[in-house]
Amino acid sequence: MTIRQLEVFLAIAHAQSFSRAAERIHLSQPTLSEHMKQLEEELDVQLFVRHSRSVSLTEAGRVFEDYATRVVATLAAGKNAIAELDGLERGSLVVGASTTPGTYVLPARIARFREQYPGITIALQIGNSRSVEERVRDGEVDIAVIGGHLLGPSERCVAAGIVDELQLIVPPNYPVKNGTLAPERLARERVLIREEGSATRQATERALRHAGVTVQPAMELDHTETIKRAVMAGLGVAFVSRHAVEDEIASGRLRTLAVQRMKIQRHFHVIHDERRPLSASARAFTAFLEANGQAPASSSTEPQRRARRPRRLALRPESPFRTRAAR
Repeated sequence: MTIRQLEVFLAIAHAQSFSRAAERIHLSQPTLSEHMKQLEEELDVQLFVRHSRSVSLTEAGRVFEDYATRVVATLAAGKNAIAELDGLERGSLVVGASTTPGTYVLPARIARFREQYPGITIALQIGNSRSVEERVRDGEVDIAVIGGHLLGPSERCVAAGIVDELQLIVPPNYPVKNGTLAPERLARERVLIREEGSATRQATERALRHAGVTVQPAMELDHTETIKRAVMAGLGVAFVSRHAVEDEIASGRLRTLAVQRMKIQRHFHVIHDERRPLSASARAFTAFLEANGQAPASSSTEPQRRARRPRRLALRPESPFRTRAAR
C-alpha cells in the first residue's frame, strides 16, 4: 500500500467519479484505475460501487476513508513540521476564495504578505462560496476565504478579520433624491442577483427578508463583474461588495444608494478542515489577514468586535426573491 494509492482513493471518494478524480490529481484514468485495483486487491475488499456515470463508497470504503484521510493528513503534517525547521523562510500555501474576496480583496493583501514572507509561494483558487467549501472538504486548498457560510462537521472558522459591506449600485443617471431609496421602491426595481451558492446572494436575501422586502429578480448572473456591467447597461440594480465597485464609483460609472432600514455588513471568514493541521505558512497568512482586516466606513465598533468571534452561521430560510409562475 502506498501513499499515492491512498491519495487516489480519497480523490475518487470526493469526486464520486474516476474521470473527475483523474483530472483533479492530474493522472491518466488508466493509471488511476490501476492504483485502485492494486489497493482493493491488497485489502481484499471492494471499496467502490460502480454506477453508470458515478461511483459510491461501499461500507468497507466508508470505514477506510476516515483512516486514509488521517494517514494522508499526518504525512502532510510531518512534511510541514520539517519545513517549519526553517521557520517561514520557505513554504507553500494553496488559498481558496469566493468571488468577491478572491477578486477584489486578496490580491493586494497577498502582495503585502509576500513582501514580509518572500519565500512562501501562494496559489489562489477562486469560485463561488459553495464550490470553495467543497474544495476545503476535499483537501484541495489549505485555507479558504469566503463571505459567510454554514460550518460543516469537520470545518473550523479560524479568523474573521476582514469586514465587508454590500451596497446597492445603480447607473449614474438613476433618478433619486438625497441618495436614499425607500424599501417600497426597491421592491419595484429590477434586481440583478448572483447564482445559487453565492455568499453575496445569501447575505442579500437575509437583509431583504429582515427588512420585509420581496423583490422580483430580473436576471441571475454568476460573476460580480458581469453584474456591474449589466447595471451600467441599465438592466437593473444590484447589491455588491463595496470592495468590488471602488474604481467604478471613483470614475462615476456607477453610484451607490442607501436603502432605508437596510445596512448589509458581513465578515469574510477564513475556514479550514480541522482534520488537516494548519501549516506554519497557513497560520502566518491567517494571522496576517486578521491583523490587516479593514472596518467599514460606519463609525460603529460592533462589527469589529464580532469579527474576532467566529461563529456558526444560521441556515437560510425561505428566499425573499419572487419567482414568476410558468405559463
